[in-house]
Amino acid sequence: MDVDAFVLAHRGTWDRLDRLVKNRRRLTGAEIDELVELYQRVSTHLSMLRSGSSDSALVGRLSTLVARARAAVTGAHAPLTSELIRFWTVSFPVVAYRAWRWWLATAVAFFAVTAVIALWVMGSPEVQSTIGTPREIDELVNHDFASYYSEHPALAFALQVWVNNSWVAAKCIAFSVVLGVPIPLVLFQNAANTGVVAGLMLQAGKADVLLGLLIPHGLLELTAVFLAAAVGMRLGWSVISPGRRPRGQVLAEQGRAVVSVAVGLVVVLLVSGAIEALVTPSPLPTFLRIGIGIAAEAAFLTYIVYFGRRAARAGDTGDIADAPDVVPTG
Repeated sequence: MDVDAFVLAHRGTWDRLDRLVKNRRRLTGAEIDELVELYQRVSTHLSMLRSGSSDSALVGRLSTLVARARAAVTGAHAPLTSELIRFWTVSFPVVAYRAWRWWLATAVAFFAVTAVIALWVMGSPEVQSTIGTPREIDELVNHDFASYYSEHPALAFALQVWVNNSWVAAKCIAFSVVLGVPIPLVLFQNAANTGVVAGLMLQAGKADVLLGLLIPHGLLELTAVFLAAAVGMRLGWSVISPGRRPRGQVLAEQGRAVVSVAVGLVVVLLVSGAIEALVTPSPLPTFLRIGIGIAAEAAFLTYIVYFGRRAARAGDTGDIADAPDVVPTG
């Protein structure tokens, strides 16, 4: 299929359907008939594109238009359960999946900074002396680090952890409104803190304690933070480089994607907080606690890849069905 020729031949029809959908509450009888006819015609166009084109962006845009037209024609709203199912099987995973390059780059940069700082702390007594006195460092590595996870009641600690982790992710989400510029600084601060603690623990020969207490909850927790940072920075980049679509339309779409991720991560961070409060300080063997953390991380990534890739291949962007084309203005 010659996609350019197809678009050129039918763009007028699509634009007309889009205008009718937007003005659906003020249509005349003739315009309502036209809306139904165009909905059927554009549905056929969408079917042709899905079978003969690999342009996922175009398929996604036309899918959204057809969904909006269907809602206007039927006048029906999906029940809440259907909306929830769509969110967890399409909207959230496809947004996360489509941001995988940003997500992976964020993780690589974070762990690189953490590793460099940890090695620096390990190999420099001068740096260690600026962190604390020998007695303070000894207290940290031999008592404070481990007791942090068990000195509070499990439910209260789970709530505290969830709030703290959600705050870090929320800052990454919030900073997307300023093009994501402060997000690398937030990540660097967290990587630096992790690197300092890791360096002190490794220097003291406490690698088993470090990994046994961080891995169970840390994998899922950091993955959630990386995802929040990734979509925030991606939103900023969409303003700088919107591609071939109007900047306002891309910004609006990415902004709604950020909201989807923010909602989804509330649950993901709740799970990681529960693991940190209930599994990390538990008397279970270290290998079993680490195994639980790895299993939780693997389950989350499998969920994202399975549902996200399936939705992406279907041309779905995860955007809301009746989305405006540009950022709303007052």
